[in-house]
Amino acid sequence: MNTGGAAGGLHTTTSFAAQGYLIAQQQQQQQQQNALAQVKEIEAAKYQNQALYARLHGSTGSTAIAGGAVYSPAPSRGGGGSGSGTGAGNTGGNGSGGGNGNGDSEALYQLMVELFSATNREQALAELSRRRDQNPDLGVALWNAYGVMTILYQEIIAIYPLLNPPALTMPVSNRVCNSLALLQLVATHELTRMQLLKANVPQLLYPFLSTASKAKQYDNLRLTSLGVIGALVKYDSHEVISFFVATEFIPLCLKIMDIGSELCKVVATFIFQKIILDDGGFHYVTSHPKRLHTVLVILNNVIGQMVAAPSGRLLKSVTKCLIRLADNQKAKQEMREGISEHLRDSTFTQVLAEDVSYRRLIYQLLMKLA
Repeated sequence: MNTGGAAGGLHTTTSFAAQGYLIAQQQQQQQQQNALAQVKEIEAAKYQNQALYARLHGSTGSTAIAGGAVYSPAPSRGGGGSGSGTGAGNTGGNGSGGGNGNGDSEALYQLMVELFSATNREQALAELSRRRDQNPDLGVALWNAYGVMTILYQEIIAIYPLLNPPALTMPVSNRVCNSLALLQLVATHELTRMQLLKANVPQLLYPFLSTASKAKQYDNLRLTSLGVIGALVKYDSHEVISFFVATEFIPLCLKIMDIGSELCKVVATFIFQKIILDDGGFHYVTSHPKRLHTVLVILNNVIGQMVAAPSGRLLKSVTKCLIRLADNQKAKQEMREGISEHLRDSTFTQVLAEDVSYRRLIYQLLMKLA
């Protein structure tokens, strides 16, 4: 009996061991199949991206949308961004750029393929960001290329744990800023702008905008994120404005206007101005007395913060916001009683003397409040 029991136990143990071995073999085979499938997907992506670039290359001269958006602190851009065209062959309209165009497209295609490599991804992101002004249709290629947008989303989401408590380093911040700069291209292009919005991608940037640290790496992150949103709102689309109103972006924007760096304030105020120029955004801000009061207090704070170091760009944006808000009777009454005296006295005399457009804006505001 005892011998039989021991033999039965040994048989059972051997059976379990055999099953375990078979399971381990199956798991190993599955891992090999998964790895092979991933390789095949990457190879497929190469061919798809190559075909896409072949189609896009012939149409680059017909697109009138400028690459890039409002502001971006991402690493160095290709030279000659202004309209004089000193960067030969960048967006080739004349026949002289044809030979270099194929090489540029091939180089961009190769960089996109390198995004799939964890080893080469950081360098590829930096190089694509540096070249983003050289091909106005790069945003379309990024959006349609197999797996590329997923990689950009992963790069963005991966640093969320470093935001609170603050643990972000400058190299990591630069890497994410490069990803955001490429996202900005997608937000700028007319063929991909609304697709990006409908995919709710801008909400991935809200955690960056909610940070309070004034360290440069966080400020760069906020500024580049604002650049993506600025690229969306600058075309005065009601659908775009409605998205940012519905997703509670305005409180984040007002916070940056109040405590951000000068450049962040400029971009955030520009975005807020675009929001309230839309009837839906204007109604959202002015329909609740407490919300309206908060907005006016923050705008006054921004003016007060410029007493020591005036900024013409920021002053003009703030004044445009006040002019628009003065279309509401409650806002007009509150501004008559509480508008910053710095707009009436000689605080910004130098800006008034140097900038005719600012003088006109101040005159328009004071006439509205009179």
